[in-house]
Amino acid sequence: MDWTLQARSPFPVVVIGNGPSAICLSYFLSGYRPYFKESSVHPNPILQQKLKANQGKSIVDQDLQHLSEGLVGRSHSPVAVLFDSLLRPDADLGVFVDSVLTWTQERDQYIPHLVLGKGPVGGAWHCIEGSMFTLSLGDWMELPDLPFRDWMRDKKRYLRNDRAMTSQIAQYYQHYVRAKGLEQNFVCGAVVTSVRRLDVSAEEERTCADTETSPHPFKPSAHPSLFEVNGHNKAKDGSQRAFSIRAENIVLASGTYDSPAWLGIQGEELPFVHHTRRAEDVVFQEYGRGISDPILVVGAGLSAADAVISARHSNVPVIHTFRRTVSDPELIFNQLPRMMYPEYHKVHQMMAQQIGTSTGPYDGYLSLPEHRVLAFRPDNKCVLRHLVSGVTRTVQVSAALILIGSDPNLAFLPDCGRWLAVCTEMPVNTKRNPIDVNCYTYQCVRERGLYALGPLVGDNFVRFLQGGALAVTSALVKGWTNAQCSPAIDPSF
Repeated sequence: MDWTLQARSPFPVVVIGNGPSAICLSYFLSGYRPYFKESSVHPNPILQQKLKANQGKSIVDQDLQHLSEGLVGRSHSPVAVLFDSLLRPDADLGVFVDSVLTWTQERDQYIPHLVLGKGPVGGAWHCIEGSMFTLSLGDWMELPDLPFRDWMRDKKRYLRNDRAMTSQIAQYYQHYVRAKGLEQNFVCGAVVTSVRRLDVSAEEERTCADTETSPHPFKPSAHPSLFEVNGHNKAKDGSQRAFSIRAENIVLASGTYDSPAWLGIQGEELPFVHHTRRAEDVVFQEYGRGISDPILVVGAGLSAADAVISARHSNVPVIHTFRRTVSDPELIFNQLPRMMYPEYHKVHQMMAQQIGTSTGPYDGYLSLPEHRVLAFRPDNKCVLRHLVSGVTRTVQVSAALILIGSDPNLAFLPDCGRWLAVCTEMPVNTKRNPIDVNCYTYQCVRERGLYALGPLVGDNFVRFLQGGALAVTSALVKGWTNAQCSPAIDPSF
């Protein structure tokens, strides 16, 4: 994209974020269409009947609500379950069944769009420690019509327990964009600083309508209303250059990885307190320089478990504190098959066997379940309170890693997009308060022309976020841009 040419005509679609959600959406918007493969038989007889009845009609052009009725899966989104069922029939039963879809590129279906990302194509996958293994199966990380195993085989690489390293996933996504000819749609190094709705005059509306002369099926809104996207990107000489573009529709696909969650307690800003795993190398190096106090790991998710594993490999003692009980069914370790995830079950075993003591089979590890961190002090001390007994204790640490998840960074929206959430009185949170969207179009309930994908709407797994891309594309093609949303629009937007 030549950023010396500030676009005068609005783009039909601007996507903010360049991770797997955005890549899959760009694939659809570039005219790639899925069709039911004539020779296929879906294991769900009712879905098979529906697909046969619409043989020869792309899935994008079909009634997604009708197709998804009655399907059950591991996502709250009916379209996500539908699309996953078409790509991976009966995947949750542990069997491998070929996709019932075949893909064609229909160039006359191309919808002009821009995908703006702060970093390389692949988004947050480039920020994760590359030697880590994915939680999901490697096959479940792939995008449509490019099997991940085939790409791995071409690279002479192999899966471990059917899981891949995160660095391989990041490389696969970059390859996918090149292989599918999507590069022209992506602008990397672009930081969006604001998105606002414009008041379009009648004259501008006519101009916008007159410029829509391309053969693609995307039609201007019945009531044109544009967004203005402002930001800056890096030029080839390394300097930052401002940009300002207009769009008829905005798709939020920015994920959550780059805004780690904070506890919100006293002393959390002290230099020995960290909120990302990227700080581990520095922490472990300092420990090797004669510091003997343990590190504190706060959290009971996979990032916290990975930090514990790394500390153990580096012979660094750990105090591991978290709010839940070890037996809590909501704890991620209690939901993972033991055979597939031995390293995480080892951490879970440590959490259960060395509660309140650092002596035992796991020397140098102390588990403190059902504890809340109250404060950090400048002398590297941390105050903890047991949630049941109320007893407090103070521990001396060399560093603290707060690994309790991430929050989306929507600072480019008014009030950080709070009015878009299910509960408008609370910040957007991917687990507790996602963006409220129509489940068949992924258009924001409270803002026409604004869509959201991926973790922002609670689709945290790659295999399910792809259904959102299908839903958005289908909505745009069918001209639902200004339909099925509440008339309540934030006046400051």
